[in-house]
Amino acid sequence: MAIIEQTNASSGNGSGSGARDAETAPAGAAFQAADGTGIGIVVRDKADRALQTQDMTLNVGPQHPATHGVLRVIVTLDGEMIEDAQPVIGYMHRSFEKLAEYRDFRQIIALVNRHDWVSAVCNELGVALVVEKQMELEVPERATWIRMLMCEWTRVLNHLMFVGSYPLELGAITPMFYAFREREEIQALMEWITGGRLHLTYCRVGGLKQDLPRGALQMSRQLVPKIRERIKEYEDLVLGNEIFMARTRGIGVLPADVACSYGVSGALLQASGVPEDARRTEPYCFYDQVEFDVPTRTNGDCYDRYAVLLARMKESLRIIEQVHDRIPPGPVNVRLPKIVRAPQGHAYVRAENPLGQLSYYMVSHNEKTPWRFKMRTPSFNNISSLPYLLKGTLVPDMIAVMGSMFFIVGDIDR
Repeated sequence: MAIIEQTNASSGNGSGSGARDAETAPAGAAFQAADGTGIGIVVRDKADRALQTQDMTLNVGPQHPATHGVLRVIVTLDGEMIEDAQPVIGYMHRSFEKLAEYRDFRQIIALVNRHDWVSAVCNELGVALVVEKQMELEVPERATWIRMLMCEWTRVLNHLMFVGSYPLELGAITPMFYAFREREEIQALMEWITGGRLHLTYCRVGGLKQDLPRGALQMSRQLVPKIRERIKEYEDLVLGNEIFMARTRGIGVLPADVACSYGVSGALLQASGVPEDARRTEPYCFYDQVEFDVPTRTNGDCYDRYAVLLARMKESLRIIEQVHDRIPPGPVNVRLPKIVRAPQGHAYVRAENPLGQLSYYMVSHNEKTPWRFKMRTPSFNNISSLPYLLKGTLVPDMIAVMGSMFFIVGDIDR
């Protein structure tokens, strides 16, 4: 049985048998105005014991605007405090790795566009690299530089999606409009070069689908200063916003050692202070020939993760500017037989996708299809840290934490 009594918080002496001073009130939950004035309510057990609460299980999903796909999170609540959170994956599982074992190497490149639908060229590049490594193919220099150009524009496209959608999940709609303004301009360039808009299928084993059309480099050069200037607008509009700071600073803190133990990568890991980037630690293509920094922050909270996204876009623009001046003339393909067969053996390639580390492992038996094909996607490991991040947070902060993880559910389930 609980007893509810009124207290007069602004007076030392209460009036009536039910009123008493707030300082002498029994232990319990006291509610009053922030300035200490007004009538407060004290809720206490009849024997002045701590009130017991009952845990509640809440299903977030399997469809929710903050999940970028079909994800379910089973949350155990004590009031509004999250005691436990368990992600339930598999709603979008398409058995990509097994499908890849029944397709030739050219068809696999078309397949990988789908698991992370905002990182198309970066997905394709990893497949092309692992097959080329197994076949010991030397890709033309021009094709390699163009691959880097397309990958960095894809990285900017990916980050713009989350730069716009994350504030939207917290109640700010304007950044989403701004982000799609920039995305449309970059998409026009990508569509002109590849002929596709979402699933580009531009990379090929041994090179590219086709060369750059005339004028594409000039358009790319013109886009760089425009996008760089508009990144400043996001910094002022979002990072400098008082409400955004209140919703994200100190929320969802991921320490560096915990991030490493979960295998987290990408912006999440860098926001925790770990400067890990496959383009720097294990360079592929010609990334060892360009200058760029790996942006990091120190707090590892939602605010820092968003700030790292903006910083990563700036570094991608730096790389793009250098690539413009390094693309030589020449072919963009290696002539291959109609049926491509990888020799017997295995190969492993690690690349830096927009969302984090993407790795491919392939075992070949000298056939036109791989015997085994395994991929390590960044979203799968990143989402595994969700129980740690959500434990002890409040329900309103759950969306802020989940949105700051920047994952694609297709990349988790693949």
